[in-house]
Amino acid sequence: MYARSIIAAAALFAATLPAQANKVFVSNEKGNTITVLDSETLEVIDTFDAGQRPRGITISNDGKHLYVCASDDDIVNVFDAETYERLHTLPSGPDPELFVLHPSGNPLYIANEDDNIVTVVDVEKRTVLAEVPVGVEPEGMGVSPDGKIVVNTSETTNMAHFINTETFEIDTNVLVDQRPRFAQFTADGSLLYVSSEIGGTVSVIDPEAGEIIKKIEFEVPGIVPEALQPVGVRVTSDGKTVFVALGPSNRVAVVNGETFEVEKYLLVGQRVWQMAFTPDEKLLFTTNGNSNDVSVIDVASQKVIKSIAVGEQPWGVVVAPN
Repeated sequence: MYARSIIAAAALFAATLPAQANKVFVSNEKGNTITVLDSETLEVIDTFDAGQRPRGITISNDGKHLYVCASDDDIVNVFDAETYERLHTLPSGPDPELFVLHPSGNPLYIANEDDNIVTVVDVEKRTVLAEVPVGVEPEGMGVSPDGKIVVNTSETTNMAHFINTETFEIDTNVLVDQRPRFAQFTADGSLLYVSSEIGGTVSVIDPEAGEIIKKIEFEVPGIVPEALQPVGVRVTSDGKTVFVALGPSNRVAVVNGETFEVEKYLLVGQRVWQMAFTPDEKLLFTTNGNSNDVSVIDVASQKVIKSIAVGEQPWGVVVAPN
């Protein structure tokens, strides 16, 4: 009886503990810095130098290493995620903009906008494994959950390129609308969302068939269609809700992941660009480049709960794992 009471008390105590805080890292494109936020207090806790024109940003699976595209330095900087010390650099090819880590944590697939290639880098050996020719102005990068396919979007060619991660060759090309910016798989790998900034749509693609099954369009009263520019896309792990950053419209669209219908629009900061969930998917952080802030969205209530001032022209965001 006494042992059961102790166990029950411990369980009750654990249930009352506050949620674990995670570091939120924001790359400031013009400020050349990384702003660090606390996901619990929603306050800025630090800022550090990140190289010239930091844009794409991601973190290792164990949360120890922070990877940052220093676009004007033509390198990827690797930082200690606790001390913010720059540990080393990775070769990246010219003008790295966005990248994605293989689900295993290695290698890193980097879009080189000025060179029309995707550079594949071994993050442990710090060597280039392959250079994959793609369309003109490659930007968006996505990887399937099983790690077999990496998708690159080329802004000028208007295509999503499906790259085989074993052969480093393109297996499929899918034509999408103008200026594709981002590629995001669902957690089960059954769907791929590709945003088209100038086309004003998000293409829903069946990755196995390599075919578009739906195009999501956006309409906000009082906002000209030209301002509805889809960029960042994030999908809840159950696939039921899709969030789309709509650039200069200053809105995030909330899309039903089963019907592909837009359910609502959330007003955020100016020129909303990229987004990231906390590991528990309770919060979604958006970078707002022209208002120099981050908006915090409560995912359950689908409401914006806070705006946090960061550095100059925030671009990318990643949240450290638990």
